[in-house]
Amino acid sequence: MKIKNILRILLGVILILLIPLVLQLTIGSGVDGNGFNWMPGDFVIMGVLLFVAGLGAHLAWIKLGKYRIVGLAFAATAFLWVWAELAVGVFTNWGS
Repeated sequence: MKIKNILRILLGVILILLIPLVLQLTIGSGVDGNGFNWMPGDFVIMGVLLFVAGLGAHLAWIKLGKYRIVGLAFAATAFLWVWAELAVGVFTNWGS
């Protein structure tokens, strides 16, 4: 895998994480129930999760040939499942 592709994925992750960062800084502290209340660890975990999902989707696109859609669906499903588990604990209590 080329370093250029990894940097593109990393740039996409940074741009996506700018959204909750700006909302955190502009809407409020989140303590009063209004706004976002992300800790620095939350940004790190979400960044790692987004980067791994992007890397998996990229690898699926390059390596799987005619099974690309299956690989992309697997990467997206795995991302959404881990995100939901960390957010509210749909099936387990990882994040709640």
